Amino acid sequence: MEAPPHKHIVMVPLMAQGHLIPFLELANKIVHRNPIFTITIVNSPLNINYLRSAIANGPSPPHQIHLRSLPFNSSDHGLPPNCENTDGLPMTQIIKLFHASTTLEAPLREFISEVIADEGNPPICIISDKFMGWANNVARSFGIANYSFNTGGAYGPTAYCSICLNLPHRNHADGGTHEEFSVPGFPDSCRFSIALLGQYIRAADGEDEWSTFFQSQISYSLQSDGWLCNTSEEIESTGCVALRNFIKLPFWCIGPLIPSSMLKKNSGVDTGSGIIVQKSGKLDATRPEKYIEWLDSHPQGSVLYISFGSQNTISETQMMELAKGLEESKKPFIWVIRPPIGFDINGDFRSEWLPSGFEDRVKSQGLVVHGWVPQVEILCHRSTGAFLSHCGWNSVMESLSQGVPLIGWPLGGEQGCNAKMLEEEMGVCAVLTRGVVSTIDKEEVKKVIEVVLDKNEDGKGGDMRKKAGEFGKLIRESVEGSSDKAMDDFVSTILFT
Repeated sequence: MEAPPHKHIVMVPLMAQGHLIPFLELANKIVHRNPIFTITIVNSPLNINYLRSAIANGPSPPHQIHLRSLPFNSSDHGLPPNCENTDGLPMTQIIKLFHASTTLEAPLREFISEVIADEGNPPICIISDKFMGWANNVARSFGIANYSFNTGGAYGPTAYCSICLNLPHRNHADGGTHEEFSVPGFPDSCRFSIALLGQYIRAADGEDEWSTFFQSQISYSLQSDGWLCNTSEEIESTGCVALRNFIKLPFWCIGPLIPSSMLKKNSGVDTGSGIIVQKSGKLDATRPEKYIEWLDSHPQGSVLYISFGSQNTISETQMMELAKGLEESKKPFIWVIRPPIGFDINGDFRSEWLPSGFEDRVKSQGLVVHGWVPQVEILCHRSTGAFLSHCGWNSVMESLSQGVPLIGWPLGGEQGCNAKMLEEEMGVCAVLTRGVVSTIDKEEVKKVIEVVLDKNEDGKGGDMRKKAGEFGKLIRESVEGSSDKAMDDFVSTILFT
């Protein structure tokens, strides 16, 4: 059966850094499969500018991918001016942004009407973030299909969505943070605890602003024509079974959508790739290869990389103890550091948030970076031995693709559930602590670093490295295997149904 020429797809990402880039990667994958597709990614003006910049700094994009800004004014929603992305926002503002994102519905309808007027036909489908479920209403009104895209993995997001909808932990609210409960979609033998949940979902009662947003958007997404998931069945067999049970819809595991440069272990850095380093301590901010030169001077698997993602940070007390533990471990490190909770995450860093004289004392031990670093290149380097991470899905996949085990410090969203899977199901992570209110001391920090970076291959660190290497192989194989096939199946579905 021959498909007719020119098929238009509209994509609607969530207004968050960790969601925008997977949508761009997905668009690339689809158009490379068949030149018949034209894809337009729509979002607010500043997010479209961010995607335009990401495209400009990468390989030349296919001509079929277009970007379209929709009218959005953050000041209309009680947000600071030019605030269109979760990056750097406190949690109290993030939920305002999420609620405000629903106002893109009317501009999206206008855009699709323009497409119909220009092309004579509506788009063949909308692919929307699972937290932009209102796009289902738009699709239905134009008689077209809508597919929800889960930019995370399967296990963590399924648990998070099910908990948001059902609030099973409310029955255990007085039992302490370690009280266990079951989650609809998962087998009864798979128990979760309140300690895994971020503070806002932990306190959710179904009528708070977090519940009302997530419950409505997830419910809409469960009415879509199917889900796309940024993982593979080989990587997350338990998670994929749970996702299938939860959504009861067709779904395609088309991930992980990681940079192609990471598909070969320890692939090194392309210093001509156009990466822009915004601010990086005492290193030349315009020369990311300086990080590689520093890593080159250290033995294989010896360096700890620390980053909590683009929108997270920890408390002053936690930051102080993390610094003390790092110093006493005497392990080389790269620490991407931002102001603590309660301060402007993008503001200037104060020396008082670290032990007196810390940065001077550790100059020969590690790099304290105030800003952004080339994470992909650091994780690809042979000297990187572990990643202390918030366990966001993109970071997890980038780390494991290189066989780098994790030290988990989940801070919100589904990250606590991701960390549970990484530690209990995969054996590639040692959880240090959870959240921004937990108590931690330097001895705990030092101990977990020493365990994970221990060179003894018969110890826990060696076992974690071995398992991380096995998952790295699975990730690289699945991208060109089962995930590739799932993408072909999805493309056939949208072409011929």
